[in-house]
Amino acid sequence: MVTSLQYHATTGCIPVEREAIITFKEALIDPSNRLASWTGEDCCAWPGVTCNNKTGNVVRLDLRNGECYEEGETAILTENSSCLGGKISPSLLKLQHLNYLDLSMNNFQGSLIPEFLGSFEELSYLNLSYASFEGLVPSHLGNLSNLQYLDLYDLRALVSDLHWLQGLSSLKHLNMGYVNLSLASDHWLQAVNMLPCLSELRLESCELRNIPQTLSTLNFTSLSVLNLYFNDIDSTIPQWFSNLTTFSEIDLSYNNVEGHISKLFAGLSPSNGSLEALYLHYNELSGQLPDHLQIFKELRYFYLSNNLISGSIPASIGSLRSLEVLDLSYNPINGSISESIGELTGLKHLYLFQDSREGSLSQKHFHRLNNLETLALSSSSKQLFLNVSNDWIPPFNLKFMRITNYQIGDRFPTWLKTQKQLSTLYLQGVGLSETVPNWFWELTPQIIRLDISDNRIAGVLPKSLEFPRGAWVDFSSNRFEGPLPLWSNVSYLSLANNSISGSIPENIGEQMPYMTYLNLSGNFMNGEIPLSMGKMKYLTELYLSNNKFSGEIHDNWGNSQALLIIDLSMNNLSGNLPSSMFLPTYILWLKLNGNNLSGELPFGTTINSTYLSLLDLGDNRFSGKIPRWIGERLTSLTVLRLRNNKFIGSIPQELCSLQMLHVLDFADNDLSGHLPICLGNLSGFHDVMLYHKVPPDVPYAFIPQVELVVKGREMAYTKTLKLVNIIDLSSNHLQGDIPEEVSNLLALGTLNLSRNQFTGKIPKKIGSLGLLETFDLSWNSLSGSIPPAMSHMTSLNFLNLSHNNLSGPIPSTNQFLTFQDPSIYGGNPGLCGEPLPTKCQILTGQNSNGKGQIDDDKNEKMHEKFWLFFLTGLGYALGFCGSLVMTTFWRQCLLKVLG
Repeated sequence: MVTSLQYHATTGCIPVEREAIITFKEALIDPSNRLASWTGEDCCAWPGVTCNNKTGNVVRLDLRNGECYEEGETAILTENSSCLGGKISPSLLKLQHLNYLDLSMNNFQGSLIPEFLGSFEELSYLNLSYASFEGLVPSHLGNLSNLQYLDLYDLRALVSDLHWLQGLSSLKHLNMGYVNLSLASDHWLQAVNMLPCLSELRLESCELRNIPQTLSTLNFTSLSVLNLYFNDIDSTIPQWFSNLTTFSEIDLSYNNVEGHISKLFAGLSPSNGSLEALYLHYNELSGQLPDHLQIFKELRYFYLSNNLISGSIPASIGSLRSLEVLDLSYNPINGSISESIGELTGLKHLYLFQDSREGSLSQKHFHRLNNLETLALSSSSKQLFLNVSNDWIPPFNLKFMRITNYQIGDRFPTWLKTQKQLSTLYLQGVGLSETVPNWFWELTPQIIRLDISDNRIAGVLPKSLEFPRGAWVDFSSNRFEGPLPLWSNVSYLSLANNSISGSIPENIGEQMPYMTYLNLSGNFMNGEIPLSMGKMKYLTELYLSNNKFSGEIHDNWGNSQALLIIDLSMNNLSGNLPSSMFLPTYILWLKLNGNNLSGELPFGTTINSTYLSLLDLGDNRFSGKIPRWIGERLTSLTVLRLRNNKFIGSIPQELCSLQMLHVLDFADNDLSGHLPICLGNLSGFHDVMLYHKVPPDVPYAFIPQVELVVKGREMAYTKTLKLVNIIDLSSNHLQGDIPEEVSNLLALGTLNLSRNQFTGKIPKKIGSLGLLETFDLSWNSLSGSIPPAMSHMTSLNFLNLSHNNLSGPIPSTNQFLTFQDPSIYGGNPGLCGEPLPTKCQILTGQNSNGKGQIDDDKNEKMHEKFWLFFLTGLGYALGFCGSLVMTTFWRQCLLKVLG
């Protein structure tokens, strides 16, 4: 007699479960008909469906879709239509014996993770990674007591509480990378500690913020993989690390973990060499590498770059014979590097950085590195040497080599001829000065990235060179001369700061069609900018500054839709500003300063550059009014520089809409009218921008250069531009009161309103600008006293109040004690006190420190009224000619005395 279970096992899947899968399929969106083969009676034969061979029950449903994403270091959703979407039908609950469910690599377009997934009692594997689920991760998942593998990586999801994890008593693998755990950051470790079987924990970029230092009882003693990458963790190395003896991989990179590196290694010592991967780069670890590295015999990947490691590299480094990657770059290592590093026979990638002022590397440092593919050597100075003989034949065959600021001599090293697989070569600041030999140019067909910048290499560049398609070439900051060569396959070309002369060939757009980056700034080039450059449809960055280009700017920029940066500054360009320069959709910077451009700015009807961040039209001859469309359409502006032109009229109110603006420079124009009160609402001046250091191994990051006048001197700002907060409206014809609302700009660093026609008083609350460093109100018609609250501006180091009508005592506390130059107060005959020779008379209730001084409007008016009435009566009594005349005379005399 055949049982029901036996029957289903021999003839196909269980009908109830088949219908459940059909219902599940119907709820899905399947644009590519990927599940079209789910037909027929036997669902166990359908792709992605697996049944128990004995019972016929569906036990496995695998719909992972590798074609939906491009897999790499990070998966990127592709534009094809193979992704499954729609809803997850609760009909799956009829698959009562399901133990494996994989819906990863699909696109459920923000759907919630179904709560009923927590009802599969036999489920041991659940993978929802890269599936575009959103919302709260349901705590019902805590009911899956048999679950061993849970992967929620890269969901746009949030977890408010992690206590449900304690129900996953069998869990071995937990990956919640990029799930927002900020609301659970205070108890994440305690929750994870309730998982005694856990061997792999991956919590990348979960906003954890900290690592608790202690645990009363450590339960996850089998943990072998701990990944806390990029969590902005601001903690020291936790004590419980020393109780984990089974680590094979630790990733704490891209955090702010502090502490002595020896403490970390001391905690890992009991593992006796089970550690295979250690990722600690981009933290704040300090101290010296310990001498007992030999116990980590299985270590394969050691990343420690961008920390505070100092001292020497010990001889024990040579014992790590399994090591494949050693990255110690960008640490202040100021000691020697042991020659034992040359014993790392398995090493493939070596990155070293030295901060010392003397020292060298020799052939012995490389003598057994037979498998080396990547060599990166750099130094903070140019006083370290790479000493190898002229006939040296290296044991390795490199694919990537970067040598920066290590001196290798004035000649190109001939051992480079032996590197037949070399595709990336950087020789930056290494002291080369000879003309490039022909044998070196013969290497170019294999080099996809070639950088010999910051040397003293002279000579004329070859008219034609063969490079691989899409090659990056940087020959900047040398002494190359002659005409501009056209190398057709090059996509990135920098010849900045050389002596290249002549004009840009008219056919550059046809000859270099793959160009994405072109930097010819700082040369001696002339002529007009060719019209064919508008045909370079892949061009994203164009730098032609500091040359002698002339003529008008062509009006053909609308075809260059990829352009992000245009810098034509410091040339002899003339004519009007073409409106097409604003047409590239994603234009970020437009620098045209320092030319002879003229006329009014174009009408804004066709301008919609919503991404434009930097607009510098300064030092030209533009005229007319500042157009309103700047505030209406350039909504992402952070830097607006129109300095030294011939603009007239008032400052448009629409500029107050530029909420990201932190540099506003309209100095040296003919602007008039009042200062808009709404400037106090510019939120870009309300908060200080955080400075994120550009990693030194990102050589081509977007870093603009803007020339700003600060403290009377013009200075160029690059990497720190984000930190600069400037309003410079000097040398115009602005008038009226300085609005009190200016005091709302709490992050303001420079305020220059000098050489205008402002009247009234210095705003009383100006002292709230505690970050103000430069304050110039000179050459106006301001009156009244210097607000005592200005003494609270402790960052102030440049002050000029000269040539106004200010009166009264100069504050004599805090920062004012440092201002000993009397000229900054000159031209104010009513001022008194140090550093002026005029002494202040001390009144009752006023001491020499300025405390109790009569600066309040109410007190001032009361005193004025008293003396006005007194002297008026006196004038009548004495019978002088015209009491009004005498009253006015005596009142002015008294005010000069009282200040």
